Amino acid sequence: MTTSADTTRRVLVLAHTGRDEARDVARAFVKELTGHGIVVRLLRSEAEDLGVGPGDYVPAVELTDSETDASRGCELTVVIGGDGSILRAAEVTHERLTPVLGVNLGHVGFLAEAEHEDVAATIEAIIEQRYSTEDRLTLDVRAYLDGALVYSTFAVNEASVEKAARERMLEVVVEIDGRPLSRWGCDGVVCATPTGSTAYNFSAGGPIVWPQVEALCIVPLSAHALFARPMVVGPSSVIAIEVLAGTEGAGVLWCDGRRSVDLPPGARIEVSRGLRPVRLVRLHEAPFADRLVAKFGLSVEGWRGAAEKRRSRS
Repeated sequence: MTTSADTTRRVLVLAHTGRDEARDVARAFVKELTGHGIVVRLLRSEAEDLGVGPGDYVPAVELTDSETDASRGCELTVVIGGDGSILRAAEVTHERLTPVLGVNLGHVGFLAEAEHEDVAATIEAIIEQRYSTEDRLTLDVRAYLDGALVYSTFAVNEASVEKAARERMLEVVVEIDGRPLSRWGCDGVVCATPTGSTAYNFSAGGPIVWPQVEALCIVPLSAHALFARPMVVGPSSVIAIEVLAGTEGAGVLWCDGRRSVDLPPGARIEVSRGLRPVRLVRLHEAPFADRLVAKFGLSVEGWRGAAEKRRSRS
């Protein structure tokens, strides 16, 4: 699609085209970016949903049928939707490490950098290249059966091993860095990144971890054991979860709630720091604490701040 000498600016636009609002916002991005000389690349199926073709704008819109190669040569990917859409964009851009800019049309939208009402300012920032990028730790996830690798993938938020049948507990042994840690009868185990600490990890009672902290979280789900607290391990640690052989309950491996594989008794899942990070676009330098307050609607009433405290003492 591009050559090493090609200086044309390209932006991949992905949208949750099943929603009217997302289609309207996507069309606005296509119109404004192409109007400023930036080529917009779209997946052909999404372009059809948007009613956009290669000849509709100058320079022409580029269409592609390949999700895995869609972001080749693009300076960033704009994704319009909620966190699920952003996780899908992370899959599309994973091999290329193309930065992802989320425009939130969902509820919390913790991965998104911009809100619906910020569309005009976001488009302007892209045109003027007023943005930075931030690498976030990911997970590499591998499943083994009888010593053979049967499945491998990655996760941005979390990898969870869960029971397949509601009426049965899952019997697992957890291992850290080659040493057994504890055996649990449980609903499952969540392994999360700092980025995912505000997602499933948070709902399961795990800690919120600031994005700049390099660590992995482990949270047992409804474990019947004395030692069943959430844990945080170093980024170089390897977490292994073994579904005990001979037990009645089988399991399921879920990654980011989007990809799954069945786990029979005897399966072993290894989770480690991903070789490739996910690269997120940042438009603002707001502290993470401010993002928590805004996204979760936290009460900070009564806070005076350090400056006010110094004034009151003088």
